[in-house]
Formats: sequence, C-alpha cells, structure tokens
Amino acid sequence: MKLIQLLKLKKRKKSVKNKVNIYDDPLHKIEIHEKECAQRYKNIEERLESGSKRFDKLENMIWGVYPFIVISVVLAKFL
Repeated sequence: MKLIQLLKLKKRKKSVKNKVNIYDDPLHKIEIHEKECAQRYKNIEERLESGSKRFDKLENMIWGVYPFIVISVVLAKFL
C-alpha cells in the first residue's frame, strides 16, 4: 500500500514540475512590469497637472496682492 502511495506522490511531483507557470516566464514578468509602470506614470502625470493648476492659482493670488502692497506703501508715505 505504501509503495502505491509513493508512486502516486512521485507522479504528482513530476506533473507539477512539468507544468509551466506563466508567472515565472521572464517575458510575462516584464509585460506585467511595463503595465504597472505605465499606470504609475499616468498617475504621476495627473498629479503634476493638478499641482500645476494649483500653482497657477497661487500665482494669480500673489499678483492680486501686489497692488495692495504698493497702495499701502504709497498711503504710508502720504499719511
């Protein structure tokens, strides 16, 4: 009985060894890596765009403050 079980176990091990795991294939790993990198770069690009919009808004706010600074300096000289 034990001999039969050992033979079955050996057959299972051989069949598992013979199966090719597509996830171990280097080309498949590179393809997965490229997909992940493409998604990361897309996210980075989106974040840069939103950051650029925020900086444009801040720049406009700063330019809006300049006239008040000039006016306050001029008023301080005359008062």
